[in-house]
Amino acid sequence: MSTLTQRSSGLVQRRTEASRSAAAADRDRGSGDEDYEPRRGDEQDDDDSGDSKETRLTLMEEVLLLGLKDREGYTSFWNDCISSGLRGCMLIELALRGRLQLEACGMRRKSLLARKVICKSDAPTGDVLLDEALKHIKDTQPPETVQSWIELLSAPVVAEIENDGYVQSKSAEKQCLFLAQLEQTTTGETWNPLKLHYQLRNVRERLAKNLVEKGVLTTEKQNFLLFDMTTHPLTNNNIKQRLIKKVQESVLDKWVNDPHRMDKRILALIFLAHSSDVLENAFAPLLDDQYDLAMKRVRQLLDLEPEGESMKNNTNELLWAVVAAFTK
Repeated sequence: MSTLTQRSSGLVQRRTEASRSAAAADRDRGSGDEDYEPRRGDEQDDDDSGDSKETRLTLMEEVLLLGLKDREGYTSFWNDCISSGLRGCMLIELALRGRLQLEACGMRRKSLLARKVICKSDAPTGDVLLDEALKHIKDTQPPETVQSWIELLSAPVVAEIENDGYVQSKSAEKQCLFLAQLEQTTTGETWNPLKLHYQLRNVRERLAKNLVEKGVLTTEKQNFLLFDMTTHPLTNNNIKQRLIKKVQESVLDKWVNDPHRMDKRILALIFLAHSSDVLENAFAPLLDDQYDLAMKRVRQLLDLEPEGESMKNNTNELLWAVVAAFTK
């Protein structure tokens, strides 16, 4: 699939009643799940006062925020990787929250990409998009592989622009649908009508609205010659700068030279931001020497063998399966 092609050149959550109940369900399961990491939103009660509270973002929101242009409020029209990248974010987010896992490898040691994704728990996460994806995975029999789920949950990139509420005009809608058909023709991708219900709609727009609710973005409408477009310019630069600093420090000042000693979220963020073609945005402000060093270390991560890494201690197999799907 063309949107899963690796680019070689470049390498926080508002608590709602639903998320509180999900947190309670997580705690009830106890500490027996070795791959499970507490959701970052679950830690928010400890620092609920003052401006020092860090806004908790999901992996999807972090990747989208890195890709959004600050003033314009939309992602690049030429980025054909972010759609599948966001679906990879969902799978890893669900795995880190203890909802998904890979099936057992078996006596013959199946490869990561050949193993099916299994629903480990169907407890609500408190995030509508994640719960929607989790329901699809839980209800699908027989189970599908990681790569299949990335493809099934994705829509053609140009059609997604129209579906995500960016374009609001009948003429523009027809143009987008035509371009989507053209894209399928030129890339050789075909879409099974019986599986269209798996495609998650309005993903970027829904993620942007989550960020609006968290005070990170705002909503505006821009008028172009043929159509109106909903945009989400940055309104809280501090949060984005903290995100950028976190990514930079992970490969510079806080580099540990061992992926298994890195926080799983930041490790996943680096891989997924690169696969979504937005990692370069985090490194753009660096000085030349820092940029070169950061890119060198990112390449070290990209050169890792997911199959071997997934067999080491303190690892999350599904995370490495998603990495394998984007780097195969």
